[in-house]
Amino acid sequence: MKILVVDDDKEIVELLSIYVKNEGYDVIKAYDGKEALSKIATNPDINLMILDIMMPKMDGMEVVKELRKESQIPIIMLTAKTTDMDKIQGLIAGADDYVTKPFNPLEIMARVKSLLRRTNMQIKSEVPDVLEIGPLVIKKDSHEVVTDKGISIQLTALEFGILYLLASHPNRVFSADEIFERVWQQESLVSAKTVMVHVSHLRDKIEEATNGEKVIQTVWGVGYKIEG
Repeated sequence: MKILVVDDDKEIVELLSIYVKNEGYDVIKAYDGKEALSKIATNPDINLMILDIMMPKMDGMEVVKELRKESQIPIIMLTAKTTDMDKIQGLIAGADDYVTKPFNPLEIMARVKSLLRRTNMQIKSEVPDVLEIGPLVIKKDSHEVVTDKGISIQLTALEFGILYLLASHPNRVFSADEIFERVWQQESLVSAKTVMVHVSHLRDKIEEATNGEKVIQTVWGVGYKIEG
C-alpha cells in the first residue's frame, strides 16, 4: 500500500515517512497542497493521505474539497489547530480523521491502520450486495450509491459505512456509540459529536441528490435509523 504524506514542514514529513516505512507501506511525499494533488493525479493507486492543513499555495481544506469532487481516498488531517470548530470543518470538508500537533507518530500509525482496515474490509454477512432502500441503491462491493433517478452520490468511506450500516438494518435504531464502534472499528470515547457531523454531511448529500428526501431519521435521545 502507498501512503501520501503532505506537510510543508520537511522534518515532519521525514519523521512520518520513517514510521510509515517501518509498517511496511510505501511513502510518497509532498510539501504543499498543489503538489499533493499532483501526486494523487500521477499515482492513482495511493491508498491513504496524511494531510497538513496550514500549507503554502493551497491549504489542506482546499485539497480535501478538490479531491472529494472525484476521489474517496481516506484522509487523515494533521494540524496545530485544536478547536472543535476546526475539527468539524475538516470533517465536513471530507476528511476521515483528524490529529492535532504535537502528535505521537505511533498514534498516527494506529489511525492509519484502522482507517485502511475499514476501507478495505469486506463485510461478512448475508446482506445482499445491492441494497435498495427508499430512493437509494447501495452497492456494497463497489461502494457506490445512486438514486432511483440514476444520480450518483459521492460519499467518503465513513459516510458509506454509516449509510450501509443503517440501510442493512432497516428500522433498527443505532446509537452514536454503536455507529462509531461498528464503522470506525474503535472503542467509543467521544464519538457523539464526530458521528453527528458525518451523519449531517451524509444527509445533506442524500437530500441534495433526492430533491430533499429524509432517508436517515433521528430518534431523539437514542440515535439514528433508516425505515424499511
